[in-house]
Amino acid sequence: MGLKKDFLWGGAVAANQVEGAWNVDGKGPSVADVATYKPEVDVKDYSKQVGVTSESIQEALKTDDTTYYPKRRGIDFYHRYPEDMKLFGELGFKTLRISIAWTRIFPTGEETEPNQKGLDYYKDVFKEMHKNNIEPLVTLSHYEMPLNLAIKYNGWVDRRVVDMFRRFCDACFNEFKDDVKYWLTFNEIDSVTRHPFTSAGIIPDKSDNLLQDEYQAFHNQFVASALVTKDCHEIIPGSQVGCMLTKLTDYPNSSDPRDVLASFNKNTMNYFPGDVQVFGEYPKLVLDYFKKNKIEIKMEPDDLQILKDNTVDFVSFSYYMSMVSSYDEGNLELTAGNTIVGGKNPHLETTDWGWTVDPIGLRISLLQLYDRYHKPLFIVENGMGAKDTLTDDKKVHDQYRIDYFKAHFREMIKAVDAGVDLMGYTSWAPIDLVSASTSQMSKRYGFIYVDEDDLGNGTLNRYKKDSFDWYQHVIKTNGQDLD
Repeated sequence: MGLKKDFLWGGAVAANQVEGAWNVDGKGPSVADVATYKPEVDVKDYSKQVGVTSESIQEALKTDDTTYYPKRRGIDFYHRYPEDMKLFGELGFKTLRISIAWTRIFPTGEETEPNQKGLDYYKDVFKEMHKNNIEPLVTLSHYEMPLNLAIKYNGWVDRRVVDMFRRFCDACFNEFKDDVKYWLTFNEIDSVTRHPFTSAGIIPDKSDNLLQDEYQAFHNQFVASALVTKDCHEIIPGSQVGCMLTKLTDYPNSSDPRDVLASFNKNTMNYFPGDVQVFGEYPKLVLDYFKKNKIEIKMEPDDLQILKDNTVDFVSFSYYMSMVSSYDEGNLELTAGNTIVGGKNPHLETTDWGWTVDPIGLRISLLQLYDRYHKPLFIVENGMGAKDTLTDDKKVHDQYRIDYFKAHFREMIKAVDAGVDLMGYTSWAPIDLVSASTSQMSKRYGFIYVDEDDLGNGTLNRYKKDSFDWYQHVIKTNGQDLD
């Protein structure tokens, strides 16, 4: 059978990891602009290692430094996007997933009128994409909410942020209605409980009850997602809006029923953000979890109806790895990956950063999601961070990356042959960028090498890796030839 003829091959990036130009043309500071370079992370204390405090935010605002705040510089995509789009066009991309930085459009999040320079910038980006026959896939919130809203309102904990986000999204829909058909609301919306500041602007030391605040922020994001889905459908006829989840594929550590139960409980919570956005209601088991943990969600009278009436058109997700669960967590070896800490599967190999490599897990994930939701699926993040070496003749021989993608594509196609409706695949990331969790450049994902080190040294020149030619051929053959 194979992939459909209009399968959307491409790649994915986020504004806060590639654009740079953090204080240019009226852009305000975002939560990403106070994220520091932290190459060493203790997996037993992962969330605190990559988190922030009120004090660290104030210290960050005192400096314009981009060395230890690498997301402020990115890879200068803000100025180099025509060059990068040409390379993506050469790869044969059918689509490119990017995000719109909220603070380029509304610098503090509280303005009533958008920053025209920000709108003009993205208009030019979309024009360049279409010039290279690339369909935009746009994420509206990708770990870059206005820092002002985090400081003033503790982020998404405050219901007032819903209206501010809706104003931002409606400005995007009205401005780009002729440019963008495919939209995603919140990147990895389930990540609120893993990294509350990055995902929801919650400053942990400002919360008296962090768990309560996290789930309140969840709810406010669900309502916001539903409302902007409604707006997008009305403003852009024929548009499609998807949710975006982290596919946290979890296996029991053994056949011991207690391990199976531990994994079931983990997956119940893993699925719940998707359940709300696809089915338009909270799962009963999750409501029971709220009750047992004394979590009380403040809702407006129409909230549940808003969720029910404005479900998503498709389900997109990231997939990097799988983990295992046990009733006796003390017996598990822990590993970290994609801001997640969990049990390490001894049957799997790992990347340079300790992320387990599980291609069959991608097929399992596709089958699980399609069986559960009966909606079209879209893989919008998948890839491996590795330590690449640029040779003297400006080459990168990355057969390990080719092997990684080849194995995952084979399993992806098997899932499609089994009946999964898959819209497309965008690798994370097609070009080297600043990593999300540790703000490293040395954790390289791309088919395109960027000459920049962890401290910002380098020419920023772009060089094609061996995997560039391989991925180009895969796209040209629509996945029929992976060799």
